[in-house]
Amino acid sequence: MNQDASIKKYALITVTMASFLIPFMGSAVNLAIPSIGGDFNSSALLLSWVVSSYLLASAAFLLPFGRFADILGRKKVFISGVAVFSLSSLLCGMAGSIQTLIAFRVLQGIGGAMIFGTSMAILTSVYAPQERGKVLGINVATVYTGLSLGPVLGGVMNQHLGWHSIFYLNVPIGCLIILLAVLKLKGEWAGARGERFDLGGSVLYVGGVVAFMYGISSFAASPWAKYIFAAGIALLALFVRYEIRLEQPILNLRLFTRSASFAYSNLAALINYSATFAVGFLLSLYLQVAVGFDSQTAGLILLSQPVIMALLSPFAGTLSDRVEPRVVASWGMGLTTAGLFVFSFLTSQTPLWLIILNLVLLGTGFALFSSPNSNAIMGSVEKKYYGVASSTLGTMRTIGQAISMAIATLVVTLYLGGAELSPDQAELLVKSVKVSFSIFALTCFGGIFASLARGKVLTGEAPH
Repeated sequence: MNQDASIKKYALITVTMASFLIPFMGSAVNLAIPSIGGDFNSSALLLSWVVSSYLLASAAFLLPFGRFADILGRKKVFISGVAVFSLSSLLCGMAGSIQTLIAFRVLQGIGGAMIFGTSMAILTSVYAPQERGKVLGINVATVYTGLSLGPVLGGVMNQHLGWHSIFYLNVPIGCLIILLAVLKLKGEWAGARGERFDLGGSVLYVGGVVAFMYGISSFAASPWAKYIFAAGIALLALFVRYEIRLEQPILNLRLFTRSASFAYSNLAALINYSATFAVGFLLSLYLQVAVGFDSQTAGLILLSQPVIMALLSPFAGTLSDRVEPRVVASWGMGLTTAGLFVFSFLTSQTPLWLIILNLVLLGTGFALFSSPNSNAIMGSVEKKYYGVASSTLGTMRTIGQAISMAIATLVVTLYLGGAELSPDQAELLVKSVKVSFSIFALTCFGGIFASLARGKVLTGEAPH
């Protein structure tokens, strides 16, 4: 095997292993939330921060690290990210209180941002344009495999080995990824070597995102939340003004003004993730606390959504090469809206077959939306902006996920306050889940119009 083929092979192996690890971790932790709550006698608010703190750190640091990697070297940042992710996983498993667990989850989120900000860029650096579609498809399939195995394996491990084992599993896998990357992945890739890193923009962006998200999540729990939220909006507005003037910004805002398709497709992604990410978290609480299933059974029930996503995503991506992505993605958003609306009528007596059937509907909607929407984003920019477009989409995804958790946290806190999560609170929990799904259905309905507004991508006719 020549050196070029060897680099391609090990780039694909290391990146896909890392791409599996992060979604697996996310969906597995959802199943462990009630057990973590039992061990630490935690309120629903603090438990939601076990998920939200990771997402918040990921969303805040993804763009800065993506840009930093373009300047310093993508492999260096990728390996450092896997090291930070693995070490923080070990610390999460050893955490002695809910507060230290949340702190280590923040560190894990920073490691996740370093991995997410570089993995796609490494693959596009190593593979020729005509090979990229297939390789990126393999990478997406790995992400969905991680999402699919998370509830099942996470539920089983939590049931038989305890929630700590989910975090410990990351450590040997992370060490193997680092070893392969250091020994076998020769070379380094930096698309913007020598350019200036936008430190001012990074500080404004990280501060703005953290204050904005924390403010939304804590509206019901802290009197200071509204001021922190307002400070977040002010910092993000300053960030936009600052970035527009720069030659080498961390976020190229001109792409949004040049292409309506790029702008509306990113908006549709933000709305879709904002409306769907907390589904796993809410249903995990509902199935275990309100209905009384163990984590293993709850995991098997939740599996029905990611399996459908994994099966249908390649078909949806291929379909969007022939049919306008706007049409396919908007149908997907419509089906997702319908699924969220059905869940807004959940009660503790809702039949299990209906829950599974509705999860299949949500999985179908998400699959029809996700691949075609990504296709529309990548097809609306020139080749030299592929890296920027990919990290922008990644940012929309992580910010959307964080907003989704922030909304769920706010609603659950309004109903349960600081009460510990227990079957005694089942009725209030079910009410909070129903209200959350109502908000998500309404949000997703609005997203259909953002998806339709993007114009035609295949013919290049996008409205301006």
